[in-house]
Amino acid sequence: MTAEEFKKSCIELRQQDFTLGEIVKALGRPKTSVFFHIQHLPLSQERKREIRDWHTEHINQFNRLRKGRSKRPFREFSQWNEQNVALVAHLLFDGELRPASCIYNNRNRALIDRVKNTMMSVYDYKPSECSQNGVIRISYHNVALAIYLGEKSRRLINEIDILPRELKRVFLRAFYDDEGCMYFSGKKRAVRGYQHDDRILEIVQRLLKGFQINSTISRFYEVSISRRENLECFAKEINFSPGVRINGERSNSIWRRPLEKREILRRALASYQQ
Repeated sequence: MTAEEFKKSCIELRQQDFTLGEIVKALGRPKTSVFFHIQHLPLSQERKREIRDWHTEHINQFNRLRKGRSKRPFREFSQWNEQNVALVAHLLFDGELRPASCIYNNRNRALIDRVKNTMMSVYDYKPSECSQNGVIRISYHNVALAIYLGEKSRRLINEIDILPRELKRVFLRAFYDDEGCMYFSGKKRAVRGYQHDDRILEIVQRLLKGFQINSTISRFYEVSISRRENLECFAKEINFSPGVRINGERSNSIWRRPLEKREILRRALASYQQ
């Protein structure tokens, strides 16, 4: 499929009211590639209402039938630390907190291993794992765990502004590892992060400001960092994690190889000296 055919397919499916996840599954392409072509095409209000009602009903159903009980126990936590902030943040950004499962998708083995390791702090059982088109998917099927971490995700959103600075850094790094990219072409340089939830974008912007990093939020579900002083501060305070690479095989990739995101940022900053 050519780049133009891929773009046309994305638009046609969106016009049929397919969600981002459904288009990704149908075309077998990364979420960011699909989103690039449909970001200006919102779902209909009826489809949004249908999705919201479906999630609400399934959560209520599982709560009624299971009451959060499980034969596979997990460890609850009362205080936030670097491990559980990273776990919940990754499940929020590139994961799915379903009524019966905790799912995480990524093509970076470094991030898959991080979620596995942080999950071990609360849950002793290994996830099921599969891979399709280079994207790795790990799934923890446990109703009680899913309900519990779903509640924790809502708490983290409400509490991140008042957590210690280091935990804010963990939250931001998880966001940019999952949802971020380094755009560097010619004289244009920007760290970008995508998220459909406006509230998340606003939180990210506030947290960045606390690290003296100015950013802008566009109407295209993007928080963007530009200008040398902001990029230098981002590299020093947040940065991308080691091992987190771009997909060099994407049809619209300008690098054509799986460079680390932090390496592209380093090159972008070095270009100011040229």
